[in-house]
Amino acid sequence: MSFEWPWQYNFPPFFTLQPNVDTRQKQLAAWCSMVLSYCRHHKLYTLDVMEAQESPVFNNKKLERKLSMEAIQVVFEELRKKGNLEWLDKNKSRCLVMWRRPEEWGKLIYQWVSKNGMSNSVFTLYELSNGDDTEAEEFHGLEEWMLLRSLQALQADGKAEIITMDDGKGVKFF
Repeated sequence: MSFEWPWQYNFPPFFTLQPNVDTRQKQLAAWCSMVLSYCRHHKLYTLDVMEAQESPVFNNKKLERKLSMEAIQVVFEELRKKGNLEWLDKNKSRCLVMWRRPEEWGKLIYQWVSKNGMSNSVFTLYELSNGDDTEAEEFHGLEEWMLLRSLQALQADGKAEIITMDDGKGVKFF
């Protein structure tokens, strides 16, 4: 299934940050929504700022329009303010994109555990994100850093405990 672009993507002025404050806020909200939807569709968790400008999300080849580096930075900063982006370095050249926050992933994982009667069970991180039992789940293939943050959120709620095992980390659900 291919990604379905929002109508704004085919509207040339969308690729230029608008000077009017109200219009710009709506535009930034649309950019944030589109970036998160695109990353979710393609299961992208990290973005490189230099590569972003050539990515289809910021570069509409059909229109021959692309968002400027400065505007991409503004969109990324907006995503950061909303809690959907975290910089990996001080130069702000690479970032983590959280199209679903750790607490939301944790809730999905815990629902799966509860639905399958697996409370009081221990899992390795690999089993949770790559195991046969989770293949049909949305969290299947989740990158380890996000899986750990999700489990930390569950641990904070008293629903799980992250444990160290011989071959890495695991988790016990309550």
